[in-house]
Amino acid sequence: MPPSKTEPVLIIGAGVFGLSTAHKLATSGYTDITVLEKDDRIPSRFSGGYDLNKIIRSEYIDPFYTQHALNAIRQWQTNPLYQPYFRQVGFLNVVTGEANEVVRNALAKYNKSVAENPAFDGYLVPCPDADHIRRVAPQFTGALPGWKGYLNGLAGYAQSSNAMGACFKACEQLGVKFKLGADGDVAELLYQPGTKVCVGARTKSGAVYKASRTIIAAGGFVANVLPSIAEQVTAICWGVSHIQLTPEESEQMRGMPVTTVRDIGFFFEPDPATHKVKICYMGGGYTHTAQNNGKSIPYNSLAESAYIPAEDVKQTRRMLRMAVPHIAERPLIDTHLCWVADTDNSDYIIDFVPESDSSLVVLSGDSGHGFKMMPIFGDFVQDLLDANTQKLARWRWREVKRDAAGTGKQISWRASAIVDLDSTPRAKL
Repeated sequence: MPPSKTEPVLIIGAGVFGLSTAHKLATSGYTDITVLEKDDRIPSRFSGGYDLNKIIRSEYIDPFYTQHALNAIRQWQTNPLYQPYFRQVGFLNVVTGEANEVVRNALAKYNKSVAENPAFDGYLVPCPDADHIRRVAPQFTGALPGWKGYLNGLAGYAQSSNAMGACFKACEQLGVKFKLGADGDVAELLYQPGTKVCVGARTKSGAVYKASRTIIAAGGFVANVLPSIAEQVTAICWGVSHIQLTPEESEQMRGMPVTTVRDIGFFFEPDPATHKVKICYMGGGYTHTAQNNGKSIPYNSLAESAYIPAEDVKQTRRMLRMAVPHIAERPLIDTHLCWVADTDNSDYIIDFVPESDSSLVVLSGDSGHGFKMMPIFGDFVQDLLDANTQKLARWRWREVKRDAAGTGKQISWRASAIVDLDSTPRAKL
């Protein structure tokens, strides 16, 4: 039986999943929603969504996620809350001449998945060589050695921090309450004595928030709040950096498709407001297991995550030299690690915590492909609450065993294996 909409709901985390859930519940008539956030501002700088931009695409080998991504894109195109932050510049999905067979095969599968889906009719442009790529991305002045792939026009990017800020303001207007900083930094969940029935949370300021339903949406920090989920998810990160352009240089690159070079990384057109180009070395991601009993946990402070590994600098410059060599050696600025909660099969976890009598919900496992779902993610949570069970087996809580926080393993759709941060040198910028 779904909860009464007047009963208190507590959401831990004001990132993408938390904000989307709060907005959906508020628009569905829930009248007592409180969101706790450890940062002292929103958009939260601890959220993986705190960024200039995020790719909005529907390339999945699994048609289940393709359909959800298409539904999300329709919302990005039309929903007044999100549409102002969406740029449908297309998604250029390519490999270089140095890509290995695993990466080439992955690209072929992505191409096949969209080519066979009628939703993409008229949106796909084959790019079998550098000349064809330049036709869809004339901003590229580099040699593009061995580059090939395709352009998907039904895709682009969203200005992610701006979209999160808009959702936050909409939630406030709907009466959602937000507690920030020490008042929103959860120290412990509260339970009925002798049970696993959650009745709320206590924060580091000592404040207590009681709730009939507590929803954890803590991103990469989820295991700090709910240690029992650590076997299912691993906190991993990627390094993000930026290059500052002049307004004139920015205008010359305007309209460039979001470009993913599957064996290296990805980059975006310059941000219209700041004229910064965001770049990311994709790799397999990084863990942080030091002093964490083998479990990967993000750094506690924002300052500790304000760097990127040296390998990221090497690979991003290599990628830029191939495509836009005139900016490839520019200073890399605003570097930071972007943390997410990763599952071994890239499925989300949207479920009640076992033995909690439906009092405790966890939203996790974004696995680096959660932001695009922001306009519809709250729907997934609403469905769970209405049904009082997770009908989709793939999104259920799973009893699994992971070893060494996944270090050394490779997720099928990524270009390389996971590496621990302690084993890779930091960039000196």
